Parts: sequence; structure tokens; C-alpha cells
Amino acid sequence: MTTIGFIGLGSMGQAMAARLLEAGLDVGVWNRTAAAGDELVAAGATRLDSPAQAFERDIVVSILANDSAVDAVFSEELLAGVSGALHINMASISLEMARTIEARHAAAGVRYLGAPVMGRPDAARAGQLSILAGGPAEAVEAAAPAFEVLGKKTWHVAENAAGASLVKIGVNYNLIHALGALGESINLVERGGVDPQLFVDILSAGFFTGVIYPTYGKIISERSYFPAAFNAQLGLKDLTLTEKAAAELGASLPAAPALHELFDAAVGDEERKDGDWSIIAEVIRER
Repeated sequence: MTTIGFIGLGSMGQAMAARLLEAGLDVGVWNRTAAAGDELVAAGATRLDSPAQAFERDIVVSILANDSAVDAVFSEELLAGVSGALHINMASISLEMARTIEARHAAAGVRYLGAPVMGRPDAARAGQLSILAGGPAEAVEAAAPAFEVLGKKTWHVAENAAGASLVKIGVNYNLIHALGALGESINLVERGGVDPQLFVDILSAGFFTGVIYPTYGKIISERSYFPAAFNAQLGLKDLTLTEKAAAELGASLPAAPALHELFDAAVGDEERKDGDWSIIAEVIRER
């Protein structure tokens, strides 16, 4: 049986770890706040005392919130004392951090994949994530016991971790645009007396048939932003990652300043910052 060490138990991490556990894998869990693992431990997971213990298992899966968390947990000191495991980092991180962490693992002789995911916690729990893998082909193959449980498809997008981060950043920027467009268009039609959910249904049945418009359109239409699967603060983080990548690569993002201003307003509001990232629609509505 493949053994998994799972690091990072936010909403996505808990859903992913639960999926691995339900698939019959031996899962050990660690989180900086230990209580986040209580339900998983009650369901049969092993509580790990440290991130280093995760590397005693066959595969380490991590999904931490941001660059600083990844940098802090996977330090040179930690990696110098471990060996054997394959580490799959499934977080959305910057290009700079992707390169730094990949180089840090290489220097320590620890196998590493950057593999950010597309999908919300419900998709993770159902094993329906899309996985963007960046790293050597042999490492992607070695990750199969985890990938086959968590994802509906794995895309090997690059031979390096930064390539996978760049694709995820591009995907998220498209999604952020969709949230802004939904907020603006729903606000437009409901001000004219049209049922906002009817409008979302028309969008979803016509030009925009994927999961994003019906899912986030419903949230915006109903103003059902809590509890958040992915909150506005994380949305601002992802938009900032996009802006940093564009600056590095010399790419123009003409709409980014307007989107950034919407997220700044949402995150600066104590009552909104922990809401779903589509809560930028409420900033649009009040204006």
C-alpha cells in the first residue's frame, strides 16, 4: 500500500486528504494548527508530529496557503534531514518561489513536483481535480498513486515546477476575469428588474457552459458567500501572483489594476474578507 504524508489542512487540504483516505491509502496528516486534522484522524488518518515525519512515507502531498508558508515549512534544514520520498507541492505559488523550492529540493537530493490543481473542495473530495504537473516524467509517473485518486486528468505541462505554476496563474487570471464579468453583468440586469439567477441560467445554457459560470453565478445571485471554499484574501493573493509573473515576463495585463482594486476593497472590509472570492461582486453592486 502506498503511504502518504499530507501537509496543509485548509479546506482544500482536508478534502484532498479525506479523498486519499477513503481510497484506502495510508495517510498521515500534519498542519500547523493540529486541530485541523481532528476529523481526519477520527476517520483513520495518522497524526504526524512534524513535517519531517511526512517524508518517512512514500509520497508527500502538500497544499499550503502561500509562498511564505511553503518557504517556512520546506526549509533547507528540513530537507537536509530527509530522503526517499517524492514531494508533490499542489499549492498555487509564485514563479520565484516555485524555482526556489525546486532548487532547494534538488540540492538536498529530494524528488519534487510542482502540481497545482484546478477545482474547488467538492471536486477534490470527488476525485475530479485537474492536476497541472511540472517536473520530470519519472516523477509524474511516481506520483500516479496520488494523482489517480485526486484527479480526473493530469496535465504534464512542463519539465520544471515553475512551468506548472505559470499555467495555474494563467488559469486563475481567467477565472478572476470571469468573477468580475459576472459581478458586473448580474448587477446590470438585476438593476433593470431581471431575476439574477434566471440571467445566470441563460448564460450557463448558452455561451458559458462550463462549471465556473453556474457555480459562481449562483453564489453571486444568491449572495451566498459564506462559508467560503476559497476566500477573497486568497483571491487577492492569486491576482498578485499573476501581476508578478506578468512583470517578470514582460506581459501586459490592462485589466489587472481594476480587478486588483476590487479585491483590495473586498479584503479591506472586515465583513467581506473571509467571504468567497466572488464577493468582489458586492463591491461592484454597491458602486
